[in-house]
Amino acid sequence: MRSYGQYCSIARALDVVGDRWTLLIVRELLLRGPCRFTDLRNGLPGIAANLLSGRLRELEAAALIGREDAPPPVATTLYGLTEDGLELEPVLRALGLWGLRFMAADRPDEAFRAHWLAYAPAWFTADADPGAPPAVIQLVAAGEQAVIEIGEGRVRTRTGRAADPDLTLDGPPRAVLGLLTGVVDIGGAEEIGLTVSGRRELLTRLRPAAEAPGDAVTREPSDPGRRAART
Repeated sequence: MRSYGQYCSIARALDVVGDRWTLLIVRELLLRGPCRFTDLRNGLPGIAANLLSGRLRELEAAALIGREDAPPPVATTLYGLTEDGLELEPVLRALGLWGLRFMAADRPDEAFRAHWLAYAPAWFTADADPGAPPAVIQLVAAGEQAVIEIGEGRVRTRTGRAADPDLTLDGPPRAVLGLLTGVVDIGGAEEIGLTVSGRRELLTRLRPAAEAPGDAVTREPSDPGRRAART
């Protein structure tokens, strides 16, 4: 791990998490909880196995992650964030919110994963009508599926399918996530391939977090990525 050699808290933080891939490893562990090496690598398309091993060693040396043995029959090592590592959550949220300005265009070679589809609305949207009845929204993007559950002023998300969604948004990631996070409006999203089925008025319930700072969002307790949306 190289150092900037500066007596500055920003420089010291970047000494630890500023290398390429490091914060994305933290992202995966925030979203998914403790992971096997293979799960981490699958969630980080493009990373070489030796580079991931090196970054994990550096994060462990910095006491940001720890190891534990998975219970039988898995019998493998799990990597998880320590308390210091978990405290990077607001940093990742702020960085992700700031990065939305660069999401107006996608690239044909970019990878996409279902748990990314789930965390974006959990982190970057809020319930604009807390008194309204609960509702369920199914998301489908690039073959990946996630569910949004809104109610009581909260936005809860998980990967997978809903049995009977009130609304379904289906299209390329740029259209689905762009609409939810306020990068594009409904007309622009439909122009680039979004299909909307069901109660379109529910879209007014999901307010981009940039318009509603401080609103609470949570994940379902059963979701391995529950730590990503602690309040």
